[in-house]
Amino acid sequence: MTETVSLPKAMWRGFTMKCPNCGRGHLFGRFLKVADHCEVCGEDFTPQRADDFPAYLVIVVVGHVVVPALLWLEMNYAPPAWLQLAIWLPFTLFSALGLLQPTKGAIVGLQWQLGMEGFATSRRRVAPARARSNAGSVGRI
Repeated sequence: MTETVSLPKAMWRGFTMKCPNCGRGHLFGRFLKVADHCEVCGEDFTPQRADDFPAYLVIVVVGHVVVPALLWLEMNYAPPAWLQLAIWLPFTLFSALGLLQPTKGAIVGLQWQLGMEGFATSRRRVAPARARSNAGSVGRI
């Protein structure tokens, strides 16, 4: 019998780049390319439509960290512009790239758990099949 996966758990599994359903299979085939299905449980990921939302979230998070830190450094120490660029450009680039894939995974987990986009139809197809398989095991011990 399969258990219902909570929203935080599905999003955390996506953030760790694992299948939101089973938590074991890989969610991504390439850097930002979501796999067609989970190689462990067979969950179909083709309905996902994360689009640009993960990038917007990453920009907001990284921007809210970098801008105050940059301003604090400027106000307290006033380093030359070349030093500010040498510090903040790589930090911004690596932070954004490091957060992009996990954020996209969390969004796919969110869509999967809430049945958004085409995930709703795939979940409706699986639910009756699970009910039939569980109905035969009700009387067994």
